[in-house]
Amino acid sequence: MTTPTTDIPPTPADERRSWLREHSELGVCVMLLGLGVLVLADALTMDVDITQRGPVGPKTVPVVVGVGLLVIAALLAVDVLRGGRGQAEGGEDIDLSEPADWRTVLLLAGVFLGSAVLIEPLGFPVAGALLFWGAAFALGSRRIDRDPLIAAVLSLATYTIFNNLLGVPLPGGPLMGVL
Repeated sequence: MTTPTTDIPPTPADERRSWLREHSELGVCVMLLGLGVLVLADALTMDVDITQRGPVGPKTVPVVVGVGLLVIAALLAVDVLRGGRGQAEGGEDIDLSEPADWRTVLLLAGVFLGSAVLIEPLGFPVAGALLFWGAAFALGSRRIDRDPLIAAVLSLATYTIFNNLLGVPLPGGPLMGVL
């Protein structure tokens, strides 16, 4: 016995969802557009010392980066709307059938946000060491005997290079007088 098939026409909401799924790369375009606008707005409202000499100043690179982001967003949007699609990942070390490891992603995001909050009160050397150690832990390292030491050395080396050699001031926190 056969049952009659009824074809239900798609609703406008189903068609919109289908179109959005087919053009999901437009989300990247929106993100690049927002980032470009943010960079340009910040660069154009930047206070520049009146004694600056020459055409290249502190605004130049952020303006170039912001304009570049806007151009890339527009070009990508045109490509996606013309039917361009990104290629699927085909890396050897990635099993595309496995779901994303959200635990690791959330741990890394938490470690990053935690170090951003702690950098001012504790200083870069301590916050950086926590960042390096937390990232190593989130990515699977469980060597409690060596990871904190490596993290501390990396953080102190980074602080010394940026603060003392490159002249980029980083908050030293309680260690300011020691370093």
